[in-house]
Amino acid sequence: MFHHGQQLDYMLFVFSLLMMLARGGFLSRFAWNGCRRMGNFTSFGSSGPSSTAACGQFLQEVVSHNCIVIFSKTTCPYCKMAKNVFNEIGATYKVIELDEHNDGRRLQEALAQMTGARTVPRVFINGNCIGGGSDTKELHQKGKLLPLIEQCAPCCMKTNSEGSGSGQFESTK
Repeated sequence: MFHHGQQLDYMLFVFSLLMMLARGGFLSRFAWNGCRRMGNFTSFGSSGPSSTAACGQFLQEVVSHNCIVIFSKTTCPYCKMAKNVFNEIGATYKVIELDEHNDGRRLQEALAQMTGARTVPRVFINGNCIGGGSDTKELHQKGKLLPLIEQCAPCCMKTNSEGSGSGQFESTK
């Protein structure tokens, strides 16, 4: 089919193409069947828990280690509303942009199972879901948001890069 020089060129081409796709994260979307942790990641392969269970476990971990967590999408106006409320009061929070995350769909499905709602944002304070953007804004207007934040457990008050954001937001992919 190919003579020796063509075989080598073809193999180099295929290898280069695969490396380019791997660097762009394209291949991992097809070869992945678990849920990644943000930051340092843990991959659950076919021998590990199902992807929904793995994502649920990951969500519990993120929510339990951060005082305020917002599961968001970058184009969602209600997500922006929730972030603006926390920015106004100067609260630090962690945001996970589901539309930019490799496992965003799985995380959103796990959030739906966890909270009973599939919509974003899903806002958590001290491990508890308080609802979405309108709920966050309403709690703030009624003076009930700051007391919830002040009740955060000591483990949730981290300020390093693996913990809460900077008052603006920390996007983790």
